[in-house]
Amino acid sequence: MTRSSRTTRFLIGCIAFLMAFAAVAEDPIALGSRRELFVDGVALKLYEPRPAEAVLHFDKPWEGRYCGYVTVFQDGTIYRMYYRGLPQAGKDGSNAEVSCYAESRDGLEFTKPNLGLFEVAGTSDNNVILADSAPFSHNFAPFLDTRPGVPFEMRYKALAGTSKSGLVAFVSGDGVRWRTMQEEPVITEGAFDSQNVAFWSEHEGSYCAYFRTWSEGDFGGFRWVSRSTSEDFLNWTAPVEMDKGDAPWEHIYTNQTISYDRAPHIYIAIAARFMPGRRVVSPEEAAKLGVEGTYSGDCSDNVLMTSRGGNRYTRTFMEAFLKPGIGFENWTSRTNYPVRGVVATSDTEMSCYIQHNYGQPTGYIRRYAMRYDGFASVNAPYAGGEFVTKPLTFSGSGLYLNFATSAAGSLRVEIQDTDGKPLDGFALDDSAEIIGNMIDRAVSWKGSPDIGALAGQPVRLRFVMKDADLYAIQFR
Repeated sequence: MTRSSRTTRFLIGCIAFLMAFAAVAEDPIALGSRRELFVDGVALKLYEPRPAEAVLHFDKPWEGRYCGYVTVFQDGTIYRMYYRGLPQAGKDGSNAEVSCYAESRDGLEFTKPNLGLFEVAGTSDNNVILADSAPFSHNFAPFLDTRPGVPFEMRYKALAGTSKSGLVAFVSGDGVRWRTMQEEPVITEGAFDSQNVAFWSEHEGSYCAYFRTWSEGDFGGFRWVSRSTSEDFLNWTAPVEMDKGDAPWEHIYTNQTISYDRAPHIYIAIAARFMPGRRVVSPEEAAKLGVEGTYSGDCSDNVLMTSRGGNRYTRTFMEAFLKPGIGFENWTSRTNYPVRGVVATSDTEMSCYIQHNYGQPTGYIRRYAMRYDGFASVNAPYAGGEFVTKPLTFSGSGLYLNFATSAAGSLRVEIQDTDGKPLDGFALDDSAEIIGNMIDRAVSWKGSPDIGALAGQPVRLRFVMKDADLYAIQFR
């Protein structure tokens, strides 16, 4: 997804309850021209992405039913996908594992190039980028380094390793041929028995790594996440466990945390929620699906977590982001795991990807589509509703909305002073009624969208909505 012009989204966490005015003075939120998503807080509606086409099948001899730990990102005109190939169970961390690569020009269909780098399963006509590299092919997790000034030959980076090896840093100049930055691991405190991910944070000015730890340590309690930061990808801070707030403990198998391209200060984690021992598929039905061993005694789905940096996940929604599909094949152990990454697949649509049929001979990845910023919205029913923001300041000369209404619905915006009094010329009656379904629509008052005279001044926004969804706002 292309990075928009230095913008962020205004989180619903900065929004008061409906019509709630602060009784005491508050420092205004310096919103500037940042773009903000409505992804955490109260009175929100979680959206479920729409299932689209299957984009990749694990059908090569070196791939197999235990492929996993998938990553996707957009790199200019190319969509790059990485994943573990593993035909046999019980071979974690061994040379039976390889790291595979696929690519796409549209994010809708991925191909597997014959790279000729390694001979695997009797042929070098394969898409393998790492082989005979135990234990690093177990969970090799690349990303495109967007740090300003990063050398060309180091613009792709990855972490990989197990509790025995620690996490080792890899770099590449083309995303296909990889080398270690040093022999010694760069992070050693952690279980690492999952997909351990990293990225450059524009918001924090550092690399951020999110990796598997356990709530009680030594593989005890719940599968969970800790994080470290680094300025150079080699020297990392001591791991800190992520705070989950008041949410109950759940097994988070993969966290898949990314910096969301359209709002880099917001981190999105479409995470795998694992329910050990929660059996849906009987051993007999599992045998019909071709499931081996114990890979039918659990079930899993995925959930949405967010962060603004630091060691805190916000779990506004405990409900599944995507529920498992119809059919026993969707209810076996470790299926429905999210691919790490959210990418643009049209001018109005972005996509995430889910791995299906893990442990079955029919394993594949399916694309799921949603509108830009469409993780969640502020939703108003036909009867209507409204809310008022906390005080904020902004830069720019216009207010733009990502919204959708019904044909009978609408949305209007009032600009108030910090005491809740409408500003002259920007009262609710001055606001044009907004109807439609748009990613980027300017609000106007008395026929003009220009609010430049208010820039830098503390204000509140009052939104009055009917049968409408508001996904995000942006001043610019």
